[in-house]
This record gives sequence, structure tokens and C-alpha cells, in this order.
Amino acid sequence: MKNKRLFRSRKAFNTILLCFFLIGLLGMPKASAFAQEVPEQEMNYKQFKGKIMDAESKKPLVFATLTVEGTNISTISNTEGEFALKVPTSMKEGKVTVAFLGYKNKSIPLSQFKEDNNKIYMDVFVEALGEVSLSVPKNAEELVRETLKRRGENYFDDPTLMTAFYRETIKRRKKNVSLSEAVVNIYKTPYNSNKKDGVKLYKARKSTDYSKLDTVALKLQGGPYNALYVDIMKYPEYIFHEKSLSKYNFSFEQSTRVDNRQIYVIDFKQKPNIEEQLYSGKLYIDAERKILTSAIYSLNITDKYEAAKLFVRKKPANAKVWPNKVAYRVDYREKDGKWYYGYSNVLLEFKIDWDKKLFNSVYSLSCEMAVTDWEKNLTNEMPRARDRIKTSIILGDEAVGFADPDFWGEYNIIEPEKSIESAIKKIQRQLKKSKSGDGSPAP
Repeated sequence: MKNKRLFRSRKAFNTILLCFFLIGLLGMPKASAFAQEVPEQEMNYKQFKGKIMDAESKKPLVFATLTVEGTNISTISNTEGEFALKVPTSMKEGKVTVAFLGYKNKSIPLSQFKEDNNKIYMDVFVEALGEVSLSVPKNAEELVRETLKRRGENYFDDPTLMTAFYRETIKRRKKNVSLSEAVVNIYKTPYNSNKKDGVKLYKARKSTDYSKLDTVALKLQGGPYNALYVDIMKYPEYIFHEKSLSKYNFSFEQSTRVDNRQIYVIDFKQKPNIEEQLYSGKLYIDAERKILTSAIYSLNITDKYEAAKLFVRKKPANAKVWPNKVAYRVDYREKDGKWYYGYSNVLLEFKIDWDKKLFNSVYSLSCEMAVTDWEKNLTNEMPRARDRIKTSIILGDEAVGFADPDFWGEYNIIEPEKSIESAIKKIQRQLKKSKSGDGSPAP
């Protein structure tokens, strides 16, 4: 009975986290401003493509970042370690910083990049274990268990009102099909509470080119909850349920250092005899205080058709749909000795195999959210039921009613290649202006 409840919990997480509605395109609009803006952007930009890999194992690095130094131009690698970096054609000089958690940063002159097939190899940052290593638990699983148990003392223990910026993108092969952005209020409950967080939509907008969707319209259900539920320390039951911890093998890798903190790197993967589809990845744990500072992991797809049941809610009858890659990242921040959710990213690639068609369709979907501001929710207020967005929300359908040109200001064109940090900087002034007297965005 307990195992059945655990399965339902995991299925609910995946169903909420990434649900797809694939429906016929008949009767849907076929044009938008986005279709007209993209060619203009492509004319003013040059693009560099390549792959980021571990120098020793040659394995791809997922969610590695590339940033043009001194600018807001940035991108991340996908589930295959591949990247596409766009820079203005007027930019002839500059350096690109390549970074990945636990690896040495690499700075590469822009002039060395080719249009395609750039291969970037990253070296692991190795930190010799110091005196603090004397307090290391006997095994990696013990360290993970202790970290999870200490979430009540190491993470926010007060109700918190957060402002966050959320973005989701849908691509067909390499072409952007749909982009949605939103500013949301997150009513964050304490980390030692079982009560779920509440989310209220403040501003939202979208840009969709349905003509690139072939014969289906692809929608993401869940909106900001997709990113929010990746908060492992708030929702450990979705990945490290007490009953599932024993199904993983945990092992220590070389420790590293982040922001002058010694970090243990824990590798985890499901045991060979476990048939259900669990996860594999790395946990980055503060060596001194036993705090999870970051996690990068992916779904271990052992059966693509079973995996499809977790994600696909509706599809055309003449198509088979399955995910190829599902990857997650979450980063935490520290304030006054307490840690809190700061950023998360979800990236999915999946295929549609059409009956009586020679080639299948490849789609990718990503969503990310970053906290821009927060304060203690002294009244422990939660949004009213009618104001709180549901986990079944489809942001692309809701965004029209929340669009506000005055709020977005000069940033009135969604720039798909710009980093989420760049977007936040551009609307930071509007976010501050929209604050009400109590410090939270006006309703």
C-alpha cells in the first residue's frame, strides 16, 4: 500500500511538472508578431553552435552557462551539452566565460568561435579535503539523509513572500515556437512545513507562432509550478521520498569550492535492480553545515513508453510520443545564515513518431524561474482561492489577459536568446515601481 502511494506521489509530481496537451491545429490562429520579429533578430545577430563536455569522460554537461563578459548575453547548454550563442553582428571582440558547477571556468575569445561544431572541454575543479573532512559521515547516503533532516534549521523557517520571474519556451527542433514570461508572487511556506506554496500571477505575456507547430499545438500545463516543485528541500518526497532513498546508490566525488565554501559533490543513480524510472545526478552539499546548495539531475528513462505516461496528457491518435531527455536544476541562496530557493530550470526533449510518416518530429521545452526579491510574510497571508493560480494552469492561455505594455516598458519584445538574468534587469525598475506600500507587488 505504501509503495502504491509513493508511485502516485511521483506520478502526480511528473504530471503536474510537465504535462503536454497535443491537440489538432484546426481552427487555431496561424500568425503572430513573433513570426515577424524573429527574422529581423536573426539578421542582426550571428550564431555560434557547439557542445560542452567533461574533458576526461567526454560526457555532455547539462545546464552549463556561456556568458559574453561585460554583457547580458548568455545561454545554457541543453540535455546533450549543445549550445547556440547569439551575439550582435557588430560585436567583433570580447571573451566568453563558460561555467559549470564543480568545474574550472573557461574564458574563450569570441574570435575563436566558429559558426558550428565548437567543442569546449571543461576540467573538474578539485579541492583537497581539509580538516572539515574529519566530520564527513561514513557514507554518502548518510550525508544526504542528514541534509534532508536539517532542512528545518538551515532553510527559511518563516513564511516568506517572494517575487519571481518565470519564462517557458517551446521549440520545434531548433526553432522557437512559443515563449511566455510572467512575474509571480510566491507565498512560500516554511521549509519544515508540509503545507504547499501558493502562487499568484502578477504580470504575464506570450509570443507564439503556431505555423511552426506542424500539425499539433503543444502546451505546457503547470506554469510556474513546473519550476517551483523542483525545490528539493521543500518537496523532497518528489525525488527522495523516505521509501525511495534506499533505491539509489550514493557516492562521493571530488569536492569543490563555491563562493569560498567547501562543497561535497554527491553522485546518485538508481540501483541496477530497480526497474522503475527514478533519477540520477549530482548534489552539491556544504561540507560544514550539511546544506544542499545546488542539484543537477535527470530522469532515468528506462522505458520510453512508460515515461510518456508520466508526461503526456493528450495526444493525436496517429502518433506515438515519448521523452528523450528530462533534466532539472535547482540553486539555493543564503541570507543571514538561512537558505532559500533562488533559481530552477527544467529542460525536456521529446519525439513524436507519426504513423505513415518517414521522419518524426523533435520538440524541446524549457522553463526557468528566478527569485528577484523576498521579504518575511509576517501576517502569514496566503492568496485567496480565486487569486491563486492552479497547478493546471496553461500560462500561454492566461498571458493575454495579463499583458501590460506599460509594465514591460521598452522591453516589449520577448528576446528568446537572452538570459533570464538579462530579462530581470530590464524590468527591475518596473518591478520596484509596482511595489505597494507593504513591499509586495500590487494586486
